[in-house]
Amino acid sequence: MTEDDLLAEQFETNRAHLRAVAYRMLGSAIEADDAVQETWLRLSRSDADAIQNLGGWLTTAVARTCLDMLRARTARREELLTDDRPEPRPGELMADRGDATNPEQQVVLADSLGLALLVVLETLSPPERLAFVLHDLFAVPFDQIAPIVDRSPAAARQLASRARRRVQGVQPDSDADLTRHREVVDAFLAASREGDLAGLLAVLDPDVVVHADAVAVAGGAMHGARGATAVAATFLGRAQTAKPALIEGAPGATWAPAGTPRLAFVFTIEDSRITAIDLLSDPTVLAGVVTARERRGRPPLP
Repeated sequence: MTEDDLLAEQFETNRAHLRAVAYRMLGSAIEADDAVQETWLRLSRSDADAIQNLGGWLTTAVARTCLDMLRARTARREELLTDDRPEPRPGELMADRGDATNPEQQVVLADSLGLALLVVLETLSPPERLAFVLHDLFAVPFDQIAPIVDRSPAAARQLASRARRRVQGVQPDSDADLTRHREVVDAFLAASREGDLAGLLAVLDPDVVVHADAVAVAGGAMHGARGATAVAATFLGRAQTAKPALIEGAPGATWAPAGTPRLAFVFTIEDSRITAIDLLSDPTVLAGVVTARERRGRPPLP
């Protein structure tokens, strides 16, 4: 047996698992098959000898592929807003090009996910859906999920938590919680602008971490600070033009020169302390930023 044959055999032993992950991520049998095929292509082009945990590598690869597909789907839906064609309903996704699998397999797939859950998953953002599916359905730890969604493990945990509440029908954070979190963010921004070290330390958890996505790092964003003292020193005297905003429905901040968001500050807050700060410049995240002016019903800055 050649090395290529051995690699193909190893991939086949993981195919069912990969398809299960992809189907729960995408809710579409044919798209799941496409994602699995793309994962095989990525594996065949990689240095397989350097992969120590093939199962973990394949799960990560298929998750990244699914995330790209979900983001592309979101972009297509935005385009449909200017088109007269109706957007496909979640239930139609399971039946698209149904000849890709036999009827028995279609029934098994539908039962394994359930239309009700599929409908809820369709309302989640791509990162929320990925974090929930990988962690809650396949027990992937958050430190492995974090690099896929380009967040810190704490922020990935928050994504899954928000998704879980939606899936379980639990109401989001109360107005009191959101108000308190907004107060914490406002206190952080004020202390940062004023160079108030004590003020920063008062709102930072002792183990707080700062993470920046690849786009933000390329633009010069800070990345990797850990611990209240280091993070406070990192932001001391900075955030001069950062403004409060809603990021993925939670209080955050944005740096928006000329009124256009370029950097989002996503805060993970527990017990009125900031445990993680994610600096994000991913266009998908920035597209969902709601500024304080917009929340008050005012037009956005020019």
